[in-house]
Amino acid sequence: MSSPEMDEFVAQVRERSDIHSVVSRYVALNQRGGKYWGLCPFHNEKTPSFSVDAGKGLFYCFGCHTGGNVFKFLSLIENIGYFDAIKLQAERLGIDLPTRKLSPEQERRRREEKILFNANKLAQDFFHECLINTARGEVGRKYLAGRGITQETIETFKLGFAPDGWDNLLTTLTRRGISADQLEKVGLVKRRTDNSGYYDRFRARVMIPINDVVGRTVAFGGRILVADENSPKYLNSPESELFSKRNLLFGLDKAHLPISTVGFAIVVEGYMDAISLVAAGIKNVVATLGTAFTPEHAKLLLRYARKIVFCYDSDEAGQRATMRALPIVQEAGAQVYIVKVPEGKDPDEFIRKHGKAAFDELVANAEHLVDYQLNYVLSHVDYSSLEGKIQALQEVLPVVANVKDSVARNVYRKKISAALLLEEGIIDYEWRKFSRRSEPTEQVAVKKSFEPVDPSIMSSGEMILRRVWHDGGDLASFVTETIPLETFAKVHQEILSWLKACSDAGKHPDDLSAAEELSNEAFDELSRILLRGGDTDVADTKAFEDALKTLRRILLKKKYTAILAQAEEYMAAGNPEYIKLFDESVKVKNDLDNL
Repeated sequence: MSSPEMDEFVAQVRERSDIHSVVSRYVALNQRGGKYWGLCPFHNEKTPSFSVDAGKGLFYCFGCHTGGNVFKFLSLIENIGYFDAIKLQAERLGIDLPTRKLSPEQERRRREEKILFNANKLAQDFFHECLINTARGEVGRKYLAGRGITQETIETFKLGFAPDGWDNLLTTLTRRGISADQLEKVGLVKRRTDNSGYYDRFRARVMIPINDVVGRTVAFGGRILVADENSPKYLNSPESELFSKRNLLFGLDKAHLPISTVGFAIVVEGYMDAISLVAAGIKNVVATLGTAFTPEHAKLLLRYARKIVFCYDSDEAGQRATMRALPIVQEAGAQVYIVKVPEGKDPDEFIRKHGKAAFDELVANAEHLVDYQLNYVLSHVDYSSLEGKIQALQEVLPVVANVKDSVARNVYRKKISAALLLEEGIIDYEWRKFSRRSEPTEQVAVKKSFEPVDPSIMSSGEMILRRVWHDGGDLASFVTETIPLETFAKVHQEILSWLKACSDAGKHPDDLSAAEELSNEAFDELSRILLRGGDTDVADTKAFEDALKTLRRILLKKKYTAILAQAEEYMAAGNPEYIKLFDESVKVKNDLDNL
């Protein structure tokens, strides 16, 4: 790391990170034999080969050979850099990143960002105060009460009201030292067309603060109360330095803990849907902000749970939005379900009319992604004719092609056959034909490729590296002086060289420095070695000595064979030097016998 402060920060995050708790957010783990096991999230498998050792703080998959510490896991599962994984875990633990010296430009930008965040905070306070404590806010209070929004929910979301008028907010915040230019940057005011000044963007609207995942206000949404054909019903802040709709989900700052607790997230289309569900007692809900569901949204939610339940409006527009979102979350590896709200209602209307218990039942009976997609296609294609059946089949096949389980595939084959009145054999033939067309031209191997190595070299190397890792000190030097480095497998050569460098530098190796200084392949292999060995294994001096002897024996056998081969060449060529080589081979053979 770059400084003692940063080293201390990383060590603190590492010390407070329980790898079992972190991995459990993404993988269902079961304890067996002192370790936790589950299905690997990095490749498809049916039998668990993914192992977590909480005591050692390491994971390893014996199927795809991926391993490492808690930060390596987060970096892979979140598709982020290693240090970004450390920062993510620090954020979850509430540990502040150490401050560092900034350039003048960076310092200027940091000060400006702080001012912009403060402008939004002051605006939030202004709108909130206007709603709860002024006569002008009465119309907003009545509107929220009519939608079942309680005072508790108003406080939870810091809901507010923007009074009618052109410069209420502008006047108040400029008096507090925020310039009109800064207010424009975060979308709170707009410049007049004649450049004569500014005016408030939000007027006569119920105001909903939009927060980032750590709870800082980055934007606002406003719901108009008096119908106006010239103004939209809902108005969001424009995108800014602080606000990007594709990277933010409304309510996630409050919902991430409930999502982790119950194990799934509910996604709705609008913030009023989300607020109504929270008001009814459903806390694990987030909303998109006037944009389609994005891969960035999927990554955000997958930090907290693998299951995502979509509950968009049940009208045609809502169904189309759901269909657009499903491939995104499917590609991200989520478990996806869809709630169909009956009676053509949106979640807000439904829960206000029927209550929490009825909504919970809808969620409990949510359709699996494939069933929803299949039913959607069949309901939107006229398959009464042969041409229609073919069209429907062609649209259905991409939906079900990703189903890997043979039992599930058979169920869907029967469903399609019954729905389209086609023989199962025809469905099966077209399915196989589609699968061949959609296969990539080059298959990427899941398992990493290792050079062919004598198993005894690998097992002996594992034993030696495990002992050197735990004992450190002069043991690394002893091993490298006793056994030439090239005797080991290549990946073990890298690990042993690194352990020797640690010893020479007088430091004990740990997973943080290993992750930083070893290649990915070497760190994966080291994780596997350490997970396979127990305390008894490490303390077994005879096993360590036997491993050294095994490698020494292999080395002498290679040397003996090479000397004999050269001696035979010399003898065939009439070179008298073959006599010396035979003598040397005898000495090597004696050394080998003595082992």
